[in-house]
Amino acid sequence: MSPASPVLVIGECVADIVRTDGAPDRVHPGGSPANLAYGLARLGRPAVLLTELGQDANGRLIREHLESAGVVVRAAEVARTPSAVVRLDGQGRAQYTFDIGWTLPPAEPEAAPGAVHLGSIGAVTEPGAASVLALVERWRGRAQVSYDPNVRPALMGERAEAVRRVERCVALSDLVKASDEDLAWLYPGESAEAVAERWLALGPSVVAITLGADGAFALTAEGERVRAAAVPVPVADTVGAGDAFMAALLHARAAGTDLSGCLTRAVTAAALTVSRPGANPPTAAELSAALERRSAAC
Repeated sequence: MSPASPVLVIGECVADIVRTDGAPDRVHPGGSPANLAYGLARLGRPAVLLTELGQDANGRLIREHLESAGVVVRAAEVARTPSAVVRLDGQGRAQYTFDIGWTLPPAEPEAAPGAVHLGSIGAVTEPGAASVLALVERWRGRAQVSYDPNVRPALMGERAEAVRRVERCVALSDLVKASDEDLAWLYPGESAEAVAERWLALGPSVVAITLGADGAFALTAEGERVRAAAVPVPVADTVGAGDAFMAALLHARAAGTDLSGCLTRAVTAAALTVSRPGANPPTAAELSAALERRSAAC
């Protein structure tokens, strides 16, 4: 997989209405797959987003945002653009209340992708999830497949069924990323390391788990075990941090970076994102500068 080959990202766009006490609402372009496509494009990786958008103000905002970074947007039209009210606590951690549907019709990419990414609401919410999985199954083996469950408990339904859906996506993927919070909801009482090992047995070659302020770790099917420390930064909010991590991880893997280097780049990208409001991942230049500062400080 070349860093110049396009990534087909499949999933939802969401208008994030950020709400904090004593301040006016702020609307940010969001949705985990949309954030990932934007993050990849900011790092210089061609990205095509297969999604749904309304012909409304939020839809225009999101499309313009994505296209400003170079993302090619292929959007089925829906009555209104999905939205989420994002409430931030005193530490900038986000809680979501959604107004979203997912009805993606069957589709095919206009050009062969070098990689395919699925995740979050679009991967598990019917009827659109069926179109997502059918497309991934057709390209599996011809393109690298990545997956981020980005669990939203309010939309996941009954836990056992949610686990079944998530594990089906894991089994289709070459690289999987999840947060410790995702795993705590899916598998209460189980350690992140134990779940990562279980997922490796389903078929991926790499499973990476983010741990918030404790950094991240990754396991490979060949037995490699790598950890990376987080970068301490003042936190504006955590919106889009996991998507920035995943974008940097995928970009570094495609460039042939070793797993330790990939994790270091990914946690650094996440740190830059949480240091500023909204899902605002770094450009390639910003990430390179932050990595140089990190190396100089060691």
